[in-house]
Amino acid sequence: MRLPNALALLFACLLALPAVAEVNLEQVAKTAAALRAEEAKQNAAREAAFQKEYNRQQALLNDVQSRRATLDATTNALSAKFDYNEKRVVELQQLLEEHQGNLGELFGVTRQVASDALGELSQSLIASQYLDVAPDGEDRTAFLRRLASARALPSIEELERLWLELQREMTASGQVARYTAPLRAPGAEAAAPTEVLRVGPFTASAGDRFLAWLPSDKAFTPYARQPASALRDVAATLARANGDGYVEAVVDPARGALLSMVVERPNWFERIELGGMVGYVTIGLGALGALAWLGQVVYLLSVRAAVAWQLRNPGQPSPRNPLGRVLAAAREEQAAEPDMAELAISAAVLREVPRLERFQGFLRLAVAAGPLLGLIGTVIGMIITFQTITASGASDPKLVAHGIGQAMIATVLGLGIAIPLLFANSVLAALSRAIVQILDEHGEGLLADTLSRARRA
Repeated sequence: MRLPNALALLFACLLALPAVAEVNLEQVAKTAAALRAEEAKQNAAREAAFQKEYNRQQALLNDVQSRRATLDATTNALSAKFDYNEKRVVELQQLLEEHQGNLGELFGVTRQVASDALGELSQSLIASQYLDVAPDGEDRTAFLRRLASARALPSIEELERLWLELQREMTASGQVARYTAPLRAPGAEAAAPTEVLRVGPFTASAGDRFLAWLPSDKAFTPYARQPASALRDVAATLARANGDGYVEAVVDPARGALLSMVVERPNWFERIELGGMVGYVTIGLGALGALAWLGQVVYLLSVRAAVAWQLRNPGQPSPRNPLGRVLAAAREEQAAEPDMAELAISAAVLREVPRLERFQGFLRLAVAAGPLLGLIGTVIGMIITFQTITASGASDPKLVAHGIGQAMIATVLGLGIAIPLLFANSVLAALSRAIVQILDEHGEGLLADTLSRARRA
């Protein structure tokens, strides 16, 4: 409690005493003096505390002001340095532009060359031979991609490497190289090291198998379908070559595009299957015609040989050849009337004609039916094509290729059996006519001999 309040309370107590009480003024004076001394002591203590806090706050203020002065000085120094550096950067930029001269044009040319080389070299077969990377771990595809998108002038080392990559590509383009490269078989997850033979940037093979390069996997893979055996034999021969002399090789100037089209080309069995049922019927008709022609040709040649033997031995008629049978029939009728002898000889010749002209009618029918069957297949193929266009609402060549292919294959098959059978039938007709001509000539000769004997008689 503060002293003024205590004094006030004391006086209030004194006033509250009864009037009859005896007041000790001396005691009151002592108490007041003691209270004043206590109040002075407390005031002195508070003043000391206030002074101490003031001194602390003053010290903090002085420290903050000192730090502010230091920071102001640092700020002024940094600002001056920044202004100087900014001015210096402008001066150096101008100096750099002056020193660059034509290097800006070189920068543009370098980016253009790197961009063009990136599309070519990343897909090239030659990349399979140089799968090793630079010491910094960057292969040539990543290097060219970075150089093509660079925003700063290339260094001397980068220019030298760009030249090296281009020079290596040009040099390897004229070489036939044998080396080990990763080969991933169809369906396999990992690639196995395999000896590969590369012909420039055009084709690559392993033995008699042609390979396709997969830039994304950095590995070769065999074509799902290999080309014809003639090309595979060339690849196998090249693989066995030891470097002496010249060896035939397969070169794809489109760097794999033409070979991909060749391996996708359907073989004869696939083409026949594309022709459908009409194609099978046409081939069956042609096969029957070919068998009939082959059998008749063999028969006519044997008959021709037998007739030639009979011509050399006219006095020994043999029943195993047409001329011998005609001669035997003529001798049996030599004593008869000339009319009867003529009829007998003519009948003997006519009996031989059907066997000599056998299958010619069937071949003429096959020649006429082949193109008609091809026409039927063409019509069916066009119907399929129009149905496909109607169903899809578009004339995409991939959608209508099946119908058009069936139409063309049927036409080719029809003409393919008609034309050969036409020539085959001509051969049969010529052989049979030659033999019939011999029979007619000797028949007429026998008849003339019979008439001359009859007149002499």
